[in-house]
Amino acid sequence: MSDFFSNPLYTFGLGFGLGCVFLLMSYWNHWKTKGEFRRYKTHLSDKLELDARQMQETAREKARLAQENESLRIQVSRLNEKPDNKLQRELEILARAEKHMMINAPGFAPAWEMAKSQAMSQMETEEKGMSLPQKIFRKLVGPSSGAANAALPERSADASKSGSEAMINAI
Repeated sequence: MSDFFSNPLYTFGLGFGLGCVFLLMSYWNHWKTKGEFRRYKTHLSDKLELDARQMQETAREKARLAQENESLRIQVSRLNEKPDNKLQRELEILARAEKHMMINAPGFAPAWEMAKSQAMSQMETEEKGMSLPQKIFRKLVGPSSGAANAALPERSADASKSGSEAMINAI
């Protein structure tokens, strides 16, 4: 065995053989890493393509919804121009203003005007689509043309109450 390591030709052969083994192992790992990198590249390009397609879909949906929102806003403003709807709107403004007055400052005219203007600004923001719909008012008044009279309380049933108390009780 000591003759084996003392001979330079055998030592060179052993070193060369080990070097070749390590070279083959490094080529094998390099080939595997290159294939994995190629797979990650295709995966990334597929993901970017899907994300771009999703972004286009989202942009189209956003444009469609913006157009639909604009047409609905125009339709709401057109419906508010009808006489029945104007009456319902004015009644809603007055009901909100009266409720605000009864809570904050009963009996003061300046506060009444402020409450009325505040209710009007609330209605305008609702018509622009910036706040919740008028669910409660629609339930009280209803969609029919004679519904504005149905929302008001009858005087004979509430003769002992003032007009504002009867309206608040009706709400």
